[in-house]
Amino acid sequence: MELRHIKYFLKLAEELSFVRAAEKLFISQPPLSRQIKELETEIGAQLFERNNKRVILTDAGKFYEKEMREVLKNIERINIKTKKISENQSGEFRIAYVSSTFSGDISALIQYLSEQFPYVSFRLYEVPTVKQIKALEEFKIDLGIVRAPLHSPKIETQLWFKDSFSLVFNKKLYPIKSEQEIENLNETTFVFFNKEYSPQYYDNLLEICAHFGFAPKVVHESNNISSIIQLVKNGLGVSIVPTNVLKSHNYPEIGYIEIRSVNLFTDILLASPKGQESKIAQKAIEFLKTK
Repeated sequence: MELRHIKYFLKLAEELSFVRAAEKLFISQPPLSRQIKELETEIGAQLFERNNKRVILTDAGKFYEKEMREVLKNIERINIKTKKISENQSGEFRIAYVSSTFSGDISALIQYLSEQFPYVSFRLYEVPTVKQIKALEEFKIDLGIVRAPLHSPKIETQLWFKDSFSLVFNKKLYPIKSEQEIENLNETTFVFFNKEYSPQYYDNLLEICAHFGFAPKVVHESNNISSIIQLVKNGLGVSIVPTNVLKSHNYPEIGYIEIRSVNLFTDILLASPKGQESKIAQKAIEFLKTK
């Protein structure tokens, strides 16, 4: 069996048409039919039922398709890792972060790494936690800065820091002076982070509001912390954000009150693919943990 047999099989399983599959593979139909027949003979199983009108996967074919797609993913992962080992300390190093953690520390990290590894091209991406997990598992990023929880046997994590939560508001529209006044915001418009992108974070915000005796009136949602801050700044609502965010979003129009009465924190994790022995990742983690 050769890799092309698998690729031909998967394309036919996707198209369920020898004509369309051959066109997509840039080959003629007879060689495709021959390759599929060779594969079925070698495996000892019929993968497709075909006649003049249709082509469908057999039960064996459906199982084979599912497993082989995983095989190709693993091959891609192995190829990427092999390339990285070959490149040693040159090539690219990709760092992803969630929008609510970007700060001067991350900018300083890029500057530090660029000085330490001058032949490496450092790429910085803003990616939500749920997508970072998948990218880390597939070796598509080398270091992730995410919010807990993160549960994956393919990823190693270290705690960077614990972050509290703060209420943020337009000072002119909402002259809030103390944490106790939060309980009066039950009719106020809230701007929240999108639940699909960060479900745990969203649930934390609901829990905080519940502590003050109300369910928030969420009118605006965003998957970017800068957008949330801008909406608050423009008076379109109030929000609850990780306190660390305010270091890089300090506007005169915005007031904030750290919420101390709720024993609730969000953990910021430094994540890397398990088994990836990267000197750059190690240096990056050491640098951030001193901040």
